[in-house]
Amino acid sequence: MKEFSINALARIIKAEPAGNIGSSITGVNIDSRTIKPGDCFFAIVGDNFDGHNYVKEAFAKGAACAVVSENVEGGPILKVDDTVKALGDFARHYRRHAGYKVVAITGSVGKTTTREIIYHVLSRHYRVSQAHKNFNNQIGLPLTLLDAGQETQIVIAELGSSYPGEIAYLTRIALPDIAVITSVYPAHLAGFGDLEAIIKEKLAISEGLQTDGVLIINADFDQLAGACRAKSSRPAVFYTFGKSEDCDYQALNVTNTGFGSRFTVDNTQVNLPLAGQGNVENALAAWAVCSQFGLTIDDFAQAVKTQPAVSMRTELLQIGTLTVLNDCYNANPASVKNALDILAGLDSTQKRRSVFICGDMAELGPQTEGLHAELGASIARARVQLLITVGRLAKIAAEAAKTSAEYDLQTKCFDDTLSACNNLEDSIKDYDIILVKGSRTAKLELAVEKLKELFS
Repeated sequence: MKEFSINALARIIKAEPAGNIGSSITGVNIDSRTIKPGDCFFAIVGDNFDGHNYVKEAFAKGAACAVVSENVEGGPILKVDDTVKALGDFARHYRRHAGYKVVAITGSVGKTTTREIIYHVLSRHYRVSQAHKNFNNQIGLPLTLLDAGQETQIVIAELGSSYPGEIAYLTRIALPDIAVITSVYPAHLAGFGDLEAIIKEKLAISEGLQTDGVLIINADFDQLAGACRAKSSRPAVFYTFGKSEDCDYQALNVTNTGFGSRFTVDNTQVNLPLAGQGNVENALAAWAVCSQFGLTIDDFAQAVKTQPAVSMRTELLQIGTLTVLNDCYNANPASVKNALDILAGLDSTQKRRSVFICGDMAELGPQTEGLHAELGASIARARVQLLITVGRLAKIAAEAAKTSAEYDLQTKCFDDTLSACNNLEDSIKDYDIILVKGSRTAKLELAVEKLKELFS
Protein backbone atom coordinates (compact mmCIF):
# COMPACT_ATOMS: atom_id res chain seq x y z
CA MET A 1 0.00 0.00 0.00
CA LYS A 2 0.98 3.64 -0.31
CA GLU A 3 2.66 5.24 2.70
CA PHE A 4 0.03 6.71 5.03
CA SER A 5 0.43 8.97 8.06
CA ILE A 6 -0.72 7.62 11.43
CA ASN A 7 -2.28 11.01 12.22
CA ALA A 8 -4.47 10.76 9.12
CA LEU A 9 -5.39 7.18 9.97
CA ALA A 10 -6.46 8.26 13.46
CA ARG A 11 -8.82 10.88 11.99
CA ILE A 12 -10.33 8.46 9.47
CA ILE A 13 -11.16 5.74 11.99
CA LYS A 14 -12.07 8.26 14.74
CA ALA A 15 -9.46 6.82 17.11
CA GLU A 16 -8.25 7.99 20.50
CA PRO A 17 -4.45 8.21 20.03
CA ALA A 18 -1.77 7.47 22.60
CA GLY A 19 1.99 7.76 22.17
CA ASN A 20 3.94 9.29 19.31
CA ILE A 21 1.76 9.10 16.20
CA GLY A 22 3.85 11.43 14.06
CA SER A 23 5.25 8.76 11.75
CA SER A 24 3.69 6.75 8.89
CA ILE A 25 2.58 3.22 8.07
CA THR A 26 3.48 1.28 4.93
CA GLY A 27 1.20 -1.71 5.36
CA VAL A 28 -1.64 -3.27 7.35
CA ASN A 29 -1.59 -6.62 9.13
CA ILE A 30 -3.80 -8.62 11.49
CA ASP A 31 -1.30 -11.46 12.10
CA SER A 32 1.59 -10.72 14.46
CA ARG A 33 3.52 -13.67 13.00
CA THR A 34 3.92 -11.94 9.64
CA ILE A 35 4.38 -8.33 10.77
CA LYS A 36 6.87 -6.27 8.76
CA PRO A 37 8.51 -3.04 9.93
CA GLY A 38 6.16 -0.14 9.23
CA ASP A 39 2.95 -2.18 9.40
CA CYS A 40 -0.14 -1.05 11.27
CA PHE A 41 -1.35 -3.95 13.42
CA PHE A 42 -5.14 -4.23 13.80
CA ALA A 43 -5.98 -6.24 16.93
CA ILE A 44 -8.93 -8.32 15.73
CA VAL A 45 -10.97 -10.39 18.16
CA GLY A 46 -12.21 -13.71 16.77
CA ASP A 47 -13.98 -16.78 18.10
CA ASN A 48 -10.71 -18.51 18.99
CA PHE A 49 -8.19 -15.66 19.27
CA ASP A 50 -7.74 -12.12 20.53
CA GLY A 51 -5.30 -9.88 18.68
CA HIS A 52 -4.79 -7.76 21.80
CA ASN A 53 -2.69 -10.61 23.22
CA TYR A 54 -0.17 -10.09 20.41
CA VAL A 55 0.23 -6.31 20.34
CA LYS A 56 3.58 -6.42 22.16
CA GLU A 57 4.85 -9.05 19.75
CA ALA A 58 3.77 -6.87 16.80
CA PHE A 59 5.68 -3.89 18.16
CA ALA A 60 8.74 -6.05 18.82
CA LYS A 61 8.74 -6.95 15.11
CA GLY A 62 8.61 -3.32 14.02
CA ALA A 63 4.91 -2.40 13.83
CA ALA A 64 4.52 1.37 13.43
CA CYS A 65 1.27 1.47 15.43
CA ALA A 66 -1.59 -0.69 16.64
CA VAL A 67 -5.35 -0.23 16.35
CA VAL A 68 -7.04 -1.66 19.44
CA SER A 69 -10.34 -1.67 21.31
CA GLU A 70 -8.85 -2.46 24.74
CA ASN A 71 -6.24 -0.77 26.92
CA VAL A 72 -2.82 -2.02 25.85
CA GLU A 73 0.70 -0.61 25.81
CA GLY A 74 3.84 -1.03 23.78
CA GLY A 75 3.98 1.78 21.22
CA PRO A 76 1.80 4.23 19.27
CA ILE A 77 -1.80 3.18 19.96
CA LEU A 78 -5.06 4.09 18.21
CA LYS A 79 -8.04 3.05 20.33
CA VAL A 80 -11.46 2.53 18.73
CA ASP A 81 -14.72 0.89 19.72
CA ASP A 82 -14.54 -1.82 17.04
CA THR A 83 -11.32 -2.78 15.27
CA VAL A 84 -13.10 -4.66 12.44
CA LYS A 85 -15.24 -1.59 11.64
CA ALA A 86 -12.13 0.60 11.83
CA LEU A 87 -10.38 -1.68 9.34
CA GLY A 88 -13.34 -1.33 6.97
CA ASP A 89 -13.49 2.46 7.39
CA PHE A 90 -9.80 2.76 6.55
CA ALA A 91 -10.11 0.47 3.53
CA ARG A 92 -13.07 2.49 2.19
CA HIS A 93 -11.09 5.75 2.48
CA TYR A 94 -7.99 4.22 0.96
CA ARG A 95 -9.95 2.73 -1.94
CA ARG A 96 -11.54 6.13 -2.71
CA HIS A 97 -8.15 7.80 -3.08
CA ALA A 98 -5.93 4.98 -4.42
CA GLY A 99 -6.81 5.48 -8.08
CA TYR A 100 -7.40 1.85 -9.04
CA LYS A 101 -10.58 0.31 -10.45
CA VAL A 102 -12.39 -2.37 -8.47
CA VAL A 103 -14.11 -5.49 -9.80
CA ALA A 104 -16.27 -7.07 -7.07
CA ILE A 105 -17.63 -10.60 -7.48
CA THR A 106 -20.37 -12.34 -5.53
CA GLY A 107 -22.47 -15.45 -6.10
CA SER A 108 -23.46 -18.76 -4.55
CA VAL A 109 -20.79 -20.61 -6.52
CA GLY A 110 -18.01 -19.61 -8.89
CA LYS A 111 -16.63 -16.51 -7.17
CA THR A 112 -13.04 -17.65 -6.78
CA THR A 113 -12.70 -19.33 -10.18
CA THR A 114 -14.21 -16.29 -11.91
CA ARG A 115 -11.77 -14.06 -10.03
CA GLU A 116 -8.83 -16.24 -11.01
CA ILE A 117 -9.81 -16.22 -14.70
CA ILE A 118 -10.25 -12.43 -14.72
CA TYR A 119 -6.88 -12.02 -13.01
CA HIS A 120 -5.14 -14.39 -15.42
CA VAL A 121 -6.47 -12.57 -18.48
CA LEU A 122 -6.28 -8.93 -17.34
CA SER A 123 -2.76 -9.37 -15.94
CA ARG A 124 -1.51 -9.58 -19.52
CA HIS A 125 -2.65 -6.01 -20.13
CA TYR A 126 -2.84 -4.25 -16.74
CA ARG A 127 -1.21 -4.19 -13.31
CA VAL A 128 -3.73 -6.24 -11.35
CA SER A 129 -4.07 -7.23 -7.71
CA GLN A 130 -6.52 -9.83 -6.40
CA ALA A 131 -7.88 -11.25 -3.17
CA HIS A 132 -5.77 -13.86 -1.43
CA LYS A 133 -7.36 -17.27 -0.81
CA ASN A 134 -10.93 -16.67 0.40
CA PHE A 135 -10.52 -13.04 1.52
CA ASN A 136 -14.19 -12.15 1.01
CA ASN A 137 -15.56 -11.03 4.38
CA GLN A 138 -15.44 -7.98 6.68
CA ILE A 139 -11.76 -8.61 7.36
CA GLY A 140 -10.56 -10.15 4.10
CA LEU A 141 -12.08 -7.55 1.75
CA PRO A 142 -10.44 -4.54 3.49
CA LEU A 143 -7.09 -6.36 3.51
CA THR A 144 -7.46 -6.98 -0.24
CA LEU A 145 -8.10 -3.29 -0.95
CA LEU A 146 -5.27 -2.12 1.31
CA ASP A 147 -2.78 -4.65 -0.04
CA ALA A 148 -2.81 -3.20 -3.56
CA GLY A 149 0.52 -1.68 -4.56
CA GLN A 150 1.09 1.90 -5.63
CA GLU A 151 1.13 0.96 -9.32
CA THR A 152 -2.00 -1.21 -9.19
CA GLN A 153 -4.59 -0.35 -11.83
CA ILE A 154 -7.27 -2.96 -11.06
CA VAL A 155 -8.22 -4.81 -7.87
CA ILE A 156 -10.35 -7.96 -8.15
CA ALA A 157 -12.23 -8.70 -4.95
CA GLU A 158 -14.72 -11.29 -3.72
CA LEU A 159 -17.75 -10.49 -1.58
CA GLY A 160 -19.13 -13.41 0.41
CA SER A 161 -22.15 -13.50 2.69
CA SER A 162 -23.52 -15.71 5.42
CA TYR A 163 -26.34 -13.45 6.65
CA PRO A 164 -28.57 -10.64 5.29
CA GLY A 165 -26.89 -7.24 5.02
CA GLU A 166 -23.30 -8.45 4.75
CA ILE A 167 -22.91 -7.73 1.04
CA ALA A 168 -24.48 -4.27 1.41
CA TYR A 169 -21.82 -3.52 4.04
CA LEU A 170 -18.97 -4.92 1.96
CA THR A 171 -19.93 -3.23 -1.30
CA ARG A 172 -19.91 0.16 0.41
CA ILE A 173 -16.29 -0.52 1.33
CA ALA A 174 -15.28 -1.83 -2.11
CA LEU A 175 -17.20 0.83 -4.09
CA PRO A 176 -16.90 -1.30 -7.24
CA ASP A 177 -16.64 -0.02 -10.77
CA ILE A 178 -17.84 -3.40 -12.00
CA ALA A 179 -19.96 -5.80 -9.91
CA VAL A 180 -20.60 -9.40 -10.92
CA ILE A 181 -23.18 -11.94 -9.72
CA THR A 182 -22.03 -15.38 -10.89
CA SER A 183 -25.01 -17.44 -9.70
CA VAL A 184 -27.79 -17.80 -7.14
CA TYR A 185 -28.38 -21.21 -5.57
CA PRO A 186 -29.58 -22.51 -2.20
CA ALA A 187 -26.46 -21.92 -0.06
CA HIS A 188 -26.02 -20.62 3.49
CA LEU A 189 -29.75 -21.29 3.94
CA ALA A 190 -29.24 -21.30 7.70
CA GLY A 191 -28.63 -17.56 7.41
CA PHE A 192 -31.10 -16.70 4.63
CA GLY A 193 -33.97 -19.17 4.70
CA ASP A 194 -34.86 -19.23 1.00
CA LEU A 195 -33.67 -18.43 -2.51
CA GLU A 196 -35.56 -15.13 -2.67
CA ALA A 197 -33.57 -13.82 0.30
CA ILE A 198 -30.33 -14.99 -1.33
CA ILE A 199 -31.17 -13.13 -4.56
CA LYS A 200 -31.93 -9.97 -2.61
CA GLU A 201 -28.62 -10.29 -0.77
CA LYS A 202 -26.59 -10.81 -3.96
CA LEU A 203 -28.27 -7.87 -5.71
CA ALA A 204 -27.21 -5.64 -2.82
CA ILE A 205 -23.77 -5.57 -4.45
CA SER A 206 -25.15 -2.87 -6.76
CA GLU A 207 -25.71 -0.52 -3.81
CA GLY A 208 -22.01 0.33 -3.64
CA LEU A 209 -21.43 0.77 -7.36
CA GLN A 210 -19.74 3.94 -8.56
CA THR A 211 -22.05 6.41 -10.32
CA ASP A 212 -20.94 5.11 -13.72
CA GLY A 213 -20.55 1.55 -12.48
CA VAL A 214 -21.68 -1.57 -14.32
CA LEU A 215 -23.52 -4.61 -12.96
CA ILE A 216 -23.05 -7.98 -14.71
CA ILE A 217 -25.42 -10.85 -13.87
CA ASN A 218 -26.00 -14.46 -14.91
CA ALA A 219 -29.30 -14.23 -16.79
CA ASP A 220 -29.72 -18.02 -16.93
CA PHE A 221 -31.19 -17.60 -13.45
CA ASP A 222 -34.63 -16.25 -14.33
CA GLN A 223 -35.43 -15.11 -10.80
CA LEU A 224 -32.19 -13.16 -10.57
CA ALA A 225 -32.71 -11.47 -13.95
CA GLY A 226 -36.32 -10.66 -13.10
CA ALA A 227 -35.42 -9.24 -9.70
CA CYS A 228 -32.66 -7.13 -11.26
CA ARG A 229 -34.98 -5.67 -13.87
CA ALA A 230 -37.64 -4.96 -11.24
CA LYS A 231 -35.23 -3.38 -8.77
CA SER A 232 -36.03 0.34 -8.76
CA SER A 233 -32.54 1.31 -7.60
CA ARG A 234 -30.68 -0.93 -10.05
CA PRO A 235 -27.76 0.67 -11.91
CA ALA A 236 -28.56 2.46 -15.15
CA VAL A 237 -26.27 0.02 -16.97
CA PHE A 238 -26.33 -3.72 -16.40
CA TYR A 239 -25.28 -6.55 -18.68
CA THR A 240 -26.20 -10.22 -18.79
CA PHE A 241 -24.28 -13.37 -19.60
CA GLY A 242 -25.39 -16.95 -20.14
CA LYS A 243 -26.74 -19.37 -22.73
CA SER A 244 -30.02 -17.53 -23.34
CA GLU A 245 -30.49 -15.84 -26.70
CA ASP A 246 -31.12 -12.39 -25.28
CA CYS A 247 -27.92 -12.35 -23.16
CA ASP A 248 -25.39 -9.63 -23.88
CA TYR A 249 -22.59 -12.19 -23.52
CA GLN A 250 -23.68 -15.57 -24.87
CA ALA A 251 -21.88 -18.91 -25.04
CA LEU A 252 -22.76 -21.06 -28.05
CA ASN A 253 -21.78 -24.56 -29.17
CA VAL A 254 -20.70 -25.59 -25.68
CA THR A 255 -18.80 -28.87 -25.60
CA ASN A 256 -17.54 -30.42 -22.38
CA THR A 257 -14.55 -32.65 -23.03
CA GLY A 258 -14.13 -34.10 -19.54
CA PHE A 259 -10.85 -32.34 -18.83
CA GLY A 260 -11.95 -29.02 -20.31
CA SER A 261 -14.56 -27.22 -22.40
CA ARG A 262 -14.99 -25.49 -25.73
CA PHE A 263 -17.52 -22.82 -26.60
CA THR A 264 -18.03 -20.02 -29.08
CA VAL A 265 -18.41 -16.30 -28.39
CA ASP A 266 -18.88 -13.84 -31.27
CA ASN A 267 -17.77 -16.50 -33.79
CA THR A 268 -14.56 -17.10 -31.86
CA GLN A 269 -13.82 -20.48 -30.30
CA VAL A 270 -12.72 -20.39 -26.68
CA ASN A 271 -10.78 -23.38 -25.33
CA LEU A 272 -11.03 -23.55 -21.55
CA PRO A 273 -8.77 -26.04 -19.73
CA LEU A 274 -11.21 -26.25 -16.79
CA ALA A 275 -13.81 -28.98 -16.55
CA GLY A 276 -17.56 -28.63 -16.24
CA GLN A 277 -20.48 -26.44 -17.30
CA GLY A 278 -20.03 -24.31 -14.18
CA ASN A 279 -16.61 -23.22 -15.37
CA VAL A 280 -18.02 -22.26 -18.78
CA GLU A 281 -20.32 -19.87 -16.90
CA ASN A 282 -17.39 -18.59 -14.84
CA ALA A 283 -15.36 -17.96 -18.00
CA LEU A 284 -18.27 -16.16 -19.65
CA ALA A 285 -18.62 -13.90 -16.60
CA ALA A 286 -14.88 -13.23 -16.80
CA TRP A 287 -15.15 -12.34 -20.50
CA ALA A 288 -17.96 -9.87 -19.71
CA VAL A 289 -15.65 -8.15 -17.22
CA CYS A 290 -12.58 -8.17 -19.46
CA SER A 291 -14.53 -6.64 -22.33
CA GLN A 292 -15.30 -3.67 -20.09
CA PHE A 293 -11.55 -2.99 -19.96
CA GLY A 294 -11.21 -2.91 -23.75
CA LEU A 295 -10.10 -6.47 -24.45
CA THR A 296 -11.31 -8.26 -27.58
CA ILE A 297 -12.65 -11.79 -27.62
CA ASP A 298 -9.44 -12.82 -29.39
CA ASP A 299 -7.41 -11.35 -26.50
CA PHE A 300 -9.55 -13.31 -24.07
CA ALA A 301 -9.40 -16.60 -25.99
CA GLN A 302 -5.62 -16.43 -26.34
CA ALA A 303 -5.16 -15.85 -22.60
CA VAL A 304 -7.75 -18.22 -21.17
CA LYS A 305 -6.42 -21.28 -23.01
CA THR A 306 -3.50 -21.25 -20.55
CA GLN A 307 -5.70 -20.80 -17.46
CA PRO A 308 -4.23 -22.83 -14.58
CA ALA A 309 -6.41 -24.95 -12.32
CA VAL A 310 -7.74 -23.36 -9.14
CA SER A 311 -6.68 -25.25 -6.02
CA MET A 312 -9.42 -27.47 -4.53
CA ARG A 313 -12.03 -26.17 -6.99
CA THR A 314 -12.77 -28.72 -9.76
CA GLU A 315 -9.00 -29.27 -9.81
CA LEU A 316 -8.09 -32.34 -11.85
CA LEU A 317 -5.14 -34.27 -10.46
CA GLN A 318 -3.34 -37.34 -11.77
CA ILE A 319 -2.15 -39.30 -8.74
CA GLY A 320 -0.36 -42.37 -10.04
CA THR A 321 -3.01 -44.30 -11.95
CA LEU A 322 -5.86 -42.38 -10.27
CA THR A 323 -7.72 -39.45 -11.77
CA VAL A 324 -8.89 -37.24 -8.89
CA LEU A 325 -11.31 -34.33 -9.13
CA ASN A 326 -10.27 -32.28 -6.11
CA ASP A 327 -13.28 -30.06 -5.40
CA CYS A 328 -13.15 -30.15 -1.63
CA TYR A 329 -12.94 -26.44 -0.81
CA ASN A 330 -16.66 -26.19 -0.07
CA ALA A 331 -20.02 -27.65 -1.06
CA ASN A 332 -23.65 -26.77 -1.62
CA PRO A 333 -26.32 -28.60 -3.66
CA ALA A 334 -25.51 -26.77 -6.92
CA SER A 335 -21.75 -27.17 -6.73
CA VAL A 336 -22.01 -30.87 -5.87
CA LYS A 337 -24.33 -31.48 -8.83
CA ASN A 338 -21.86 -29.68 -11.11
CA ALA A 339 -19.00 -31.81 -9.76
CA LEU A 340 -21.01 -35.02 -10.28
CA ASP A 341 -21.66 -33.99 -13.89
CA ILE A 342 -17.91 -33.56 -14.40
CA LEU A 343 -17.22 -36.93 -12.77
CA ALA A 344 -19.72 -38.64 -15.07
CA GLY A 345 -18.02 -37.09 -18.10
CA LEU A 346 -14.45 -38.04 -17.21
CA ASP A 347 -14.78 -41.57 -18.58
CA SER A 348 -17.37 -41.77 -21.33
CA THR A 349 -16.50 -45.43 -21.90
CA GLN A 350 -17.40 -46.27 -18.28
CA LYS A 351 -14.54 -48.76 -18.16
CA ARG A 352 -13.06 -47.19 -15.04
CA ARG A 353 -14.73 -47.20 -11.64
CA SER A 354 -16.20 -43.89 -10.46
CA VAL A 355 -15.81 -43.11 -6.76
CA PHE A 356 -17.28 -40.24 -4.76
CA ILE A 357 -15.73 -39.29 -1.40
CA CYS A 358 -18.55 -37.14 -0.08
CA GLY A 359 -18.65 -34.89 2.98
CA ASP A 360 -21.56 -33.08 4.61
CA MET A 361 -22.98 -29.92 3.00
CA ALA A 362 -23.06 -27.33 5.79
CA GLU A 363 -25.21 -24.27 6.59
CA LEU A 364 -28.37 -25.39 4.78
CA GLY A 365 -30.78 -24.68 7.63
CA PRO A 366 -34.11 -26.53 8.03
CA GLN A 367 -33.80 -28.02 4.52
CA THR A 368 -30.53 -29.78 5.36
CA GLU A 369 -31.73 -33.40 5.53
CA GLY A 370 -34.03 -33.05 2.52
CA LEU A 371 -31.25 -31.56 0.38
CA HIS A 372 -28.91 -34.39 1.35
CA ALA A 373 -31.59 -36.91 0.35
CA GLU A 374 -31.88 -35.13 -3.01
CA LEU A 375 -28.10 -35.35 -3.31
CA GLY A 376 -28.39 -39.13 -2.96
CA ALA A 377 -30.66 -39.28 -5.98
CA SER A 378 -28.15 -37.20 -7.96
CA ILE A 379 -25.36 -39.58 -6.97
CA ALA A 380 -27.37 -42.51 -8.33
CA ARG A 381 -28.12 -40.65 -11.58
CA ALA A 382 -24.37 -40.05 -12.02
CA ARG A 383 -23.91 -43.84 -11.65
CA VAL A 384 -21.24 -43.55 -8.98
CA GLN A 385 -20.04 -47.05 -8.25
CA LEU A 386 -18.43 -46.54 -4.83
CA LEU A 387 -19.70 -43.88 -2.45
CA ILE A 388 -17.59 -43.10 0.62
CA THR A 389 -19.30 -40.65 2.98
CA VAL A 390 -17.96 -38.60 5.87
CA GLY A 391 -20.40 -37.28 8.45
CA ARG A 392 -23.98 -37.80 9.60
CA LEU A 393 -25.57 -35.79 6.80
CA ALA A 394 -23.57 -37.41 4.01
CA LYS A 395 -24.79 -40.76 5.36
CA ILE A 396 -28.34 -39.59 4.60
CA ALA A 397 -27.21 -39.05 1.01
CA ALA A 398 -25.75 -42.56 0.95
CA GLU A 399 -29.01 -44.09 2.14
CA ALA A 400 -31.00 -42.16 -0.48
CA ALA A 401 -28.50 -43.11 -3.19
CA LYS A 402 -28.85 -46.82 -2.36
CA THR A 403 -32.63 -46.49 -2.57
CA SER A 404 -32.48 -44.66 -5.92
CA ALA A 405 -29.75 -46.71 -7.60
CA GLU A 406 -30.94 -49.33 -10.07
CA TYR A 407 -27.46 -50.87 -10.14
CA ASP A 408 -24.95 -52.25 -7.64
CA LEU A 409 -23.88 -49.13 -5.72
CA GLN A 410 -21.38 -49.81 -2.96
CA THR A 411 -21.42 -47.47 0.04
CA LYS A 412 -19.05 -47.01 2.97
CA CYS A 413 -20.01 -44.51 5.67
CA PHE A 414 -17.68 -42.98 8.25
CA ASP A 415 -18.23 -40.58 11.11
CA ASP A 416 -15.10 -38.51 10.47
CA THR A 417 -12.46 -37.80 7.84
CA LEU A 418 -9.64 -39.57 9.66
CA SER A 419 -11.60 -42.83 9.73
CA ALA A 420 -12.35 -42.54 6.03
CA CYS A 421 -8.69 -41.83 5.25
CA ASN A 422 -7.59 -44.89 7.21
CA ASN A 423 -9.90 -47.00 5.03
CA LEU A 424 -8.79 -45.67 1.63
CA GLU A 425 -6.04 -48.24 1.13
CA ASP A 426 -8.62 -51.03 1.25
CA SER A 427 -11.28 -49.12 -0.71
CA ILE A 428 -9.53 -47.46 -3.65
CA LYS A 429 -8.18 -49.38 -6.64
CA ASP A 430 -5.75 -48.49 -9.41
CA TYR A 431 -7.34 -46.48 -12.26
CA ASP A 432 -10.32 -45.29 -10.20
CA ILE A 433 -11.77 -41.89 -11.08
CA ILE A 434 -12.47 -40.12 -7.79
CA LEU A 435 -14.48 -37.02 -6.88
CA VAL A 436 -13.62 -35.53 -3.48
CA LYS A 437 -16.13 -32.93 -2.31
CA GLY A 438 -17.65 -31.61 0.91
CA SER A 439 -18.00 -28.46 2.97
CA ARG A 440 -15.04 -26.89 4.73
CA THR A 441 -16.00 -28.59 7.99
CA ALA A 442 -15.15 -32.00 6.50
CA LYS A 443 -11.54 -31.03 5.61
CA LEU A 444 -11.52 -33.56 2.79
CA GLU A 445 -8.20 -32.25 1.51
CA LEU A 446 -6.84 -34.76 4.03
CA ALA A 447 -8.30 -37.52 1.85
CA VAL A 448 -6.55 -36.09 -1.22
CA GLU A 449 -3.25 -36.04 0.68
CA LYS A 450 -3.83 -39.66 1.76
CA LEU A 451 -4.42 -40.68 -1.87
CA LYS A 452 -1.14 -39.01 -2.82
CA GLU A 453 0.61 -40.92 -0.05
CA LEU A 454 -0.84 -44.24 -1.17
CA PHE A 455 -0.67 -43.95 -4.97
CA SER A 456 2.08 -41.50 -5.94
